[in-house]
Amino acid sequence: IRCWSNIPFITVPLSRAHGKSFAHRSELKHAKRIVVKLGSAVVTRGDECGLALGRLASIVEQVSMLQNQGREMMIVTSGAVAFGKQRLRHEILLSQSVRQALHSGQSQLKDMAIPVLEARACAAAGQSGLMALYEAMFTQYSICAAQILVTNLDFHDEQKRRNLNGTLHELLRMNIVPIINTNDAVVPPPEPNSDLQGVNVISVKDNDSLAARLAVEMKTDLLIVLSDVEGLFDSPPGSDDAKLIDIFYPGDQQSVTFGTKSRVGMGGMEAKVKAALWALQGGTSVVIANGTHPKISGHVITDIVEGKKVGTFFSEVKPAGPTVEQQAEMARAGGRTLAALQPEQRAEIIYRLADLLTDQREEILLANKKDLEEAENKGRRLALPLLKRLSLSTSKLNSLAIGLRQIAASSRDSVGRVIRRTRIAKDLDLEQVTVPIGVLLVIFESRPDCLPQVSALAIASGNGLLLKGGKEAAHSNQILHHLTQEALSIHGVRDAVQLVNTREEVEDLCRLDKLIDLIIPRGSSQLVRNIQKAAKGIPVMGHSEGICHVYVDTDASVEKVTRIIRDSKCEYPAACNALETLLIHRDLLRTPLFDQIIDMLRVEQVKIHAGPKFASYLTFGPSEVKSLRTEYGDLECCIEVVDSVQEAVEHIHKYGSSHTDVIITENEKTAEFFLQHVDSACVFWNASTRFSDGYRFGLGAEVGISTSRIHARGPVGIEGLLTTKWLLRGDNHVVSDFSEHGSMKYLHESLPLPQRNAN
Repeated sequence: IRCWSNIPFITVPLSRAHGKSFAHRSELKHAKRIVVKLGSAVVTRGDECGLALGRLASIVEQVSMLQNQGREMMIVTSGAVAFGKQRLRHEILLSQSVRQALHSGQSQLKDMAIPVLEARACAAAGQSGLMALYEAMFTQYSICAAQILVTNLDFHDEQKRRNLNGTLHELLRMNIVPIINTNDAVVPPPEPNSDLQGVNVISVKDNDSLAARLAVEMKTDLLIVLSDVEGLFDSPPGSDDAKLIDIFYPGDQQSVTFGTKSRVGMGGMEAKVKAALWALQGGTSVVIANGTHPKISGHVITDIVEGKKVGTFFSEVKPAGPTVEQQAEMARAGGRTLAALQPEQRAEIIYRLADLLTDQREEILLANKKDLEEAENKGRRLALPLLKRLSLSTSKLNSLAIGLRQIAASSRDSVGRVIRRTRIAKDLDLEQVTVPIGVLLVIFESRPDCLPQVSALAIASGNGLLLKGGKEAAHSNQILHHLTQEALSIHGVRDAVQLVNTREEVEDLCRLDKLIDLIIPRGSSQLVRNIQKAAKGIPVMGHSEGICHVYVDTDASVEKVTRIIRDSKCEYPAACNALETLLIHRDLLRTPLFDQIIDMLRVEQVKIHAGPKFASYLTFGPSEVKSLRTEYGDLECCIEVVDSVQEAVEHIHKYGSSHTDVIITENEKTAEFFLQHVDSACVFWNASTRFSDGYRFGLGAEVGISTSRIHARGPVGIEGLLTTKWLLRGDNHVVSDFSEHGSMKYLHESLPLPQRNAN
């Protein structure tokens, strides 16, 4: 264990044979030796005079953290010229002011012109101050730093190369961070040459080439190049069509147009790419990223090492399939074509998918069997509720097919339905019509049956779809997606539904705000919370918890109570719509009905937790619950006592999750009070919580249950995947005609809606 800023860190076991670069971002966490190159734009202030101290301190903090994890960190830094320029400007101003004061005898100074400062002189004046600053910052983390100044000759002279190599290895062995810079006080001006043409030929003419040369010489695992742009774009950043390149492969240079270099420094993006490819050829992985953005610079280095999608990653291994960005674009294009089909054509696709689920039953179950066997053979047997979700059966597939046919039948009048018509003025009519949301990203765990359900809803609503399933269901998801695309092919929209098979982390997918319009998580409450936290600018539809209540009123029917409670808790305890808290009216305590409830729960082997008020009535029995906001997801529940229906409503609002809540009573007035006052997505009277489901609601299926208050709430079917747009049809209308002295008047007449298809 090492210590960093008085906080103990367990060192990371790192080992890797050098010689081949990492193929995927996820492997970067195994990097042992890392070079961080800080460009001039990262180190210097916007006025190019002086250093960006806050940014530099953040970088030192990240490097220190990685160093204290057991990694070997090296820094190639710019900044000496800028720091020296600041010092020399100050000296010149001070000198001029003294001379002027002596010459004029006046204390008031005139405007003084500052001469152009030669870069080598600035470097000479700034090197010592820059190093002193680094030393002071690293000292805060109990880390020693050492300065090394190099020139091109140090790499071309064999003896000097060996000396430099030995010095760096010795510093790393002693847990010292080497800080390397070109000796700009003596370096000659850059001249055109034929460097970067081979592994053994590269001249050190800027810090990009220095970092690349150093990375290869030291057999470094990872080179991080920080600049003032997010990474490498396919055209100059800032241009209308510029797109950030996530992964860059050797040979892709022809698809990139390079712009001008940064405001300071000697190397532009073209130089960075050449240096990166040279380092990659030498066995070092490279990432080019933004080190100046205030929102990410505080964790950009650690994010890269953790394998997060930051900047441009250089890789020699090109994936066989499309990238997730390309898949999202394919889904959008396919979704637009899908939305333009006739309703009957979309329905045909869903009917075809339903038929395939039953026709290809044997192949689907064989693939599912592989998933179940792998889940058991990996030594980490899944919990029984998860295995139940993962498992497919003939009856499940038949139920899926029935649900899909329901979706197909109800989809004929979804997209393009007119929901409002208004006559604005004579010959000026306005319509509000339903349209798809765009591209949906659905992330689901251990539930392969979710794939055809969600696909059918996306097809019915004309949305493009990206699916990210759990790896435990990989074989099942693969064949179900293949069948989905086979069904889509009958009308040429195969690409509308995409299954993400790459190593994309969920957090990275949640950052694709320009490609994805809505995220729908299907899984554990922890998954939903993680996605809600990670989503950057993309709305998330879903619920993080399913804390469902059943309130037993004094007027409850004895016959109904135990049936509804048993079904709500025991039919499928892992479901999000299962009972978690049972509220009992105080007058029912120590009655035969209460005893029947307790006996039934014991027979069903439900573990009981006591709420604070219920515990106060017990001399012995269940211990008091730690939290009334608990989703057990198993054969467990909490029992709490309330004095009235009003108190039950207040308890639900305080401790519930706005999912599904139930009252059991024969008193209609009490029931209506509960139905009207409980503010949840689903509120039931004398019915099990388990009815909160898209299939049971007659929606065919659902993409999830939403507890949001905007757009869609409760089980989300086709309607929840649609939004609207406005269509205005006129005849040479202009707003000026409706002014005070204009010739036209607003009518704003409501018009009848078109007759909907009765089928």
